[in-house]
Amino acid sequence: MGRGALAGPVIASAVILPPKTKIYNLKDSKKLTDINRRKALKIIKDKSIEYSIGSVSSIEIDKINIFNASLLAMKRAINSLKNKPDYILVDGFYLPNLKIYNNGIIKGDNKFLSISAASVFAKVYRDDIMINLSKKYSNYFFEENKGYGTKQHIEKLNLFKPCPIHRKTFSPMKNFFKHNK
Repeated sequence: MGRGALAGPVIASAVILPPKTKIYNLKDSKKLTDINRRKALKIIKDKSIEYSIGSVSSIEIDKINIFNASLLAMKRAINSLKNKPDYILVDGFYLPNLKIYNNGIIKGDNKFLSISAASVFAKVYRDDIMINLSKKYSNYFFEENKGYGTKQHIEKLNLFKPCPIHRKTFSPMKNFFKHNK
């Protein structure tokens, strides 16, 4: 989660669910309200065998790019599991250089419960990080925009310049730096 944000980490989650688990109305985290994501997260935690989080900071993202950072976040989430799965379903793309067989599924968070569960888990976790960071960097309203490039966030960048958690290599940020030297 957070691949398109201008600030903050990218987060991935790994969730192992028992076979034949059912969680009704669970779908792509972006299609759920915050309240429904948080309700779903409680159910996911109760029903899962195990779950974990992988995080990559904005500094790391700037060094290795968002695609590689997303892969790294997923690998960190998987490597944090105590029970290593035999097979992994991944939302979007295959994870290279992983010793566990994995399959990238386009729009997997709309097709597979485990991917939907991981999507919800990562979204809530990242949102909470950004809400906490908004206390330190209150000028940017991260509690509202979660680091994404909203009109308000861009306006605040023009007033206050980037803070340490902004991703300096992202296209909108590059333009910002170019025009605000």
